[in-house]
Amino acid sequence: DKDEFKRLASEMRDAGVEELGLFYIGESFMVPWLAEAVQYAKDIGFPYVFLTTNGSLASPEKVEPLMMAGLDSLKFSFNNSDAEQFRKITRVAPRWFNKTIANIKAARKIRDAGGYKTKIYASSIKYDGEQQARMEVAVSEILPYLDEHYWLPLYSFGAQATDKEKELGMKPGAGNPGRLGAMRTPLPCWAVFKEGHITREGKMSACCFDSDN
Repeated sequence: DKDEFKRLASEMRDAGVEELGLFYIGESFMVPWLAEAVQYAKDIGFPYVFLTTNGSLASPEKVEPLMMAGLDSLKFSFNNSDAEQFRKITRVAPRWFNKTIANIKAARKIRDAGGYKTKIYASSIKYDGEQQARMEVAVSEILPYLDEHYWLPLYSFGAQATDKEKELGMKPGAGNPGRLGAMRTPLPCWAVFKEGHITREGKMSACCFDSDN
């Protein structure tokens, strides 16, 4: 709810929170007033407002209003090597993979043409062997359009992912160690002490993977 968002954002800013991420588990570009949320956050003084997206809905028509509103960082989660793998893993039509690549390229062109300050990033999971080789080829296509790309270690939060991991033949580590090149021990969990996560129902969670309240 828009009014609830504004209330929570104002309370966080009054409490001294300096960075606000407008995403949590779901896809933020489904929110029709996302640009207004960015604008409100900047208007009440958040120094840094950021967003992570899978990119499929990040069309030029939706991205430019965010940049105009003052979005500081737009990051794309880019974790599949081609359209067929995207279909298999996400069970979504493969055309959305190509749409994501087109949206990344368009975001850079919009940013540069408009002189906006938004930084454009992408992250990818670091796999092993053949899959990693395929990912590096895929990343090379979007790399010229990014300010930075970085790799994330494959990690798990336990039993909820075990069956899928076996199906895909993956062997993730335990807990969230951050990004490769700047990893930290996952225990005690750093996110519990550094981040707060608020669900769409307005509930606060200490865990970045607790979307079920």
